[in-house]
Amino acid sequence: MPVHASPRKRMRQDKKKSLHNKAIKTEIKSAVKKVRQSTNAAEGATAFKRCASLMDRAAKKSILHKSTVNRTKSRLAKAVGKLSAGTT
Repeated sequence: MPVHASPRKRMRQDKKKSLHNKAIKTEIKSAVKKVRQSTNAAEGATAFKRCASLMDRAAKKSILHKSTVNRTKSRLAKAVGKLSAGTT
């Protein structure tokens, strides 16, 4: 346990930030799951739009790495594209 005030404050801030980041990551995982479980193109497109927005914000705040976000968005877009191609 730190003795001085500034490391103690840093520990408090780290804990708070960690919980915040964890909540955002959980929300993103749920959004990704919703996109993958969508059954029709309209539902998939709506879910993808929300998911992409969440992931872009997380990348902007360095919660997720930019490349990870781009790779995941690409794979999700491909899956949503297959849904729309299958219904046509």
